[in-house]
Amino acid sequence: MKVILLDDIPKLGRRGEVRDVAEGYARNYLLPHRLVLPASPQNLKQIEQIKQHQEVRSQRAKVEAEEVAKRIEALSIAEARQASEEGRLYGSVGVSDVAAFLAKNGISVEKRRIGLDEPIKAVGEYTVPIRLHHEVTAHLKVSVSRG
Repeated sequence: MKVILLDDIPKLGRRGEVRDVAEGYARNYLLPHRLVLPASPQNLKQIEQIKQHQEVRSQRAKVEAEEVAKRIEALSIAEARQASEEGRLYGSVGVSDVAAFLAKNGISVEKRRIGLDEPIKAVGEYTVPIRLHHEVTAHLKVSVSRG
């Protein structure tokens, strides 16, 4: 069954794309959750207008994300934590510490957008990626020292 995606769906496609999916998947999940429209000629015309509006919104969001990225890259965190003689921290510097620092500086970022796979557990200099838009990633410098 051919459908038009109304939202980004992982492993299926992006908003506005026409995809061929199993009929049961479309009828039992995608249509009731209003994630797709059947691909009729009338709906295909309507989706072109939606794509144009989406493109304008996406460009606006990208420009805003680039401005926030510049503000983030101008900042750097300096954390002083207790550490052993070898430089291992007794605690750690995690995603919530980075999010709190950004919030304190007036930048609101969701924790899941901060690309810190594992908490920082050693003294040193680190670069933490922050995904602001699917095309824009800012890099925040984190400096952890013994305190």
